[in-house]
Amino acid sequence: MDALFDAINVRDLLSTSDLRDPTAPLSAPDLRLLITRLESHSLQIKSKVKSYILAHHSDFSSLFSLCNDAVSRTDQINQCLLDLLALVSDSPIDGEIREIVEELSGKMKEAREKREILDLVRIIVGISERLGGIKEGVKNGRLRLAAVDIRDLKKVLRIGDEEEREPVVYGLLRKEWLDCFEEIQEMLVKFVENAVQFEPDSSIVRVKYRLSVDGIAGVVDLHSVLDSMEVIGILDYGFAKVADQMIKHVIIPVVKKGSSISSMEDLKDVSKEMTEAILKILSTSNPMVDVDGEIIYSRIIQVINFVCKCICFENPSWIRCFGRLTWPRISELVISNFLSKAVPEDASKLAGFQKIIKDTYEFETALKEMAFISASDSTDQKLSNFAENVELHFASRKKIEILAKARNLLLQCDFTIPQEYTRKGHPMKNSGTAVNYYEHVVDLLFLSERCLVSKAATQLMDLVHQTLKDICLSSPRVALEFYHAARDAILLYEAVVPVKLERQLDGVNQVAVLMHNDCFYLSQEILGLAFEYRSDFPISIKEHAVFVDLAPRFQVMAEEILQRQIQLVISNLKEAIDGADGFQNTHQVQQFESAKFSIDQVVFILEKVHIIWEPLLLPSTYKKSLCMVLESVFARVTKDILLLDDMAAEETLQLQRLIHLMLESISSLMESLSTVIQKERPEEYHTSLVDDLIPSLRKIRKVAELLDMPLKSITTAWESGELISIGFTMLEVKDFIKAIFTDSPLRKECLWRIENVGL
Repeated sequence: MDALFDAINVRDLLSTSDLRDPTAPLSAPDLRLLITRLESHSLQIKSKVKSYILAHHSDFSSLFSLCNDAVSRTDQINQCLLDLLALVSDSPIDGEIREIVEELSGKMKEAREKREILDLVRIIVGISERLGGIKEGVKNGRLRLAAVDIRDLKKVLRIGDEEEREPVVYGLLRKEWLDCFEEIQEMLVKFVENAVQFEPDSSIVRVKYRLSVDGIAGVVDLHSVLDSMEVIGILDYGFAKVADQMIKHVIIPVVKKGSSISSMEDLKDVSKEMTEAILKILSTSNPMVDVDGEIIYSRIIQVINFVCKCICFENPSWIRCFGRLTWPRISELVISNFLSKAVPEDASKLAGFQKIIKDTYEFETALKEMAFISASDSTDQKLSNFAENVELHFASRKKIEILAKARNLLLQCDFTIPQEYTRKGHPMKNSGTAVNYYEHVVDLLFLSERCLVSKAATQLMDLVHQTLKDICLSSPRVALEFYHAARDAILLYEAVVPVKLERQLDGVNQVAVLMHNDCFYLSQEILGLAFEYRSDFPISIKEHAVFVDLAPRFQVMAEEILQRQIQLVISNLKEAIDGADGFQNTHQVQQFESAKFSIDQVVFILEKVHIIWEPLLLPSTYKKSLCMVLESVFARVTKDILLLDDMAAEETLQLQRLIHLMLESISSLMESLSTVIQKERPEEYHTSLVDDLIPSLRKIRKVAELLDMPLKSITTAWESGELISIGFTMLEVKDFIKAIFTDSPLRKECLWRIENVGL
């Protein structure tokens, strides 16, 4: 049959070669030929199909017969279904079946719930009976069995793991369990308290092993009590009071008072079982001042041996529990009452502390072997850690002492200056009386000058020098702490003194100048510290020991204090000059007196500054500061006079008089300034040096001359360049001429000459 379904290629039916081109159209003869051949081919196919069917006639007959049987059976099934539906429709049995099934399900659910409730009731009754058995067991002395039941019921009742919307009976059972737990806990703790008795009056610790308590049948032994406490997890709670009493009545007397421990006594009955153990504390009337660490440690070991053997029955877990409760306090007592006091006062004695380190290490090793402290937990090694770090403790304590001493001397130091010092003048200029009276005139390391400083500054540097000397003799760890102590002590001056002297720094006074000297002196000393001690420092410290970074801080502080003083003085002088009202109308008596009063105020302020500054400041600093102040005064007075726009002849004379009065009044001050300059530069000294340092001095002197000079002389002075060299400007000279001389051809000519000089 496959041949029947082969595809017919139309091109094969044509013999025309033009059909090779698929786009070529067919002619009518070709089409007729194609039709004829297709009909012939169709007849061939029909003949083949008929032949195939005839050849397979039996197969086709069987297939058709099978299909007919399937149709017949389908009709029968359909009829049966129709009959069944008719039957169901006539009698609704499905409803009855559904009701029966629902009733059956309800009965089964009810039975299941009753069975679950019955099981729950059995459990509740069983738990209640066990709780009752626990109480009965406690009364009969079966403590351990009662403890085991308490522990097991805690899991059954899920104590601590309650859920919401639980049956009320669970809460009642838990409450009953809690009552049993508290009852047995109270009973066990009471047993322990009765077993371990402290008798302070007789200094005895008595341990009883056979106990009887009201309400408990028979005698209970201490071991069973502790075992029961461990079972229910209250061993820490049970040991707490005993541990506290052991610290209070035994350990503290041993550590603090040097009490010794007597040997343990065992009292035995006929059964050869130990019934009682006693530990006696032997107090001493003369507590040891210098207690030997080996003795203290051995006595503590005696106490702990007694605890391990007679209270904890050498049970490692019980011993460890007792150790957790007592060791933190024991170690703190040993550190505060022995180890910290044994820290050497002097760095040279640190080597002798090695024996204490060895004894401490052996003491902790013995406690580890007894399981009293943990062998793996480093926090339990407090004593050995402290002893091994004794150098740091020593250095830390010394650092605190150094800083406390530095702070106290800075707070307590009085910055007042003896009157003899200022009354007799600068000590370096006299015979030494003032120097002997006040010994804090110091040499500056990098300057060939001396200055007066406060007692606080000299004492602070003495303390720093002593600390640095100790660094040269100390180990690297101690030296590092001392180095930081020295730096911090220096910085304390910066932190303490400015706050202490805050009010004095707001005024012009000797205290502020003295603080300026302190800062300058400290900066000089700091620069020399590394050069003086660095070579003797431990090698590890040489790389870190730096002081030079502190010097600029004190240099800046000194300059800030000085500039603050200068600005205060200049501000006071400005306020005094403001009272002259610009030196206007001085030909009037009232205005002249007002201007003269202002000049007197200026002179008074300058004299006060002279008295305060000259004895205290370094000559170079005094010269620089005074020149700044004088420059501000002369420049201001000169400016005010040159700003006058109209001056009468009498007024010019009064202004000239005021200038001469001011210069004469400060002649002593100018002499002191000349003396300082002459001492600085004796070979180069000449009177014009003062004028060079105070440019406005020449100008104000020239103003005094100009006030009495003819117009032509003033013009000639300008043309010669004299006024320009002194600092006058063209505008100042022209305004000055206009203010003094009336308008005239001569004035116009002179003004023209002034304007055209150099053209």
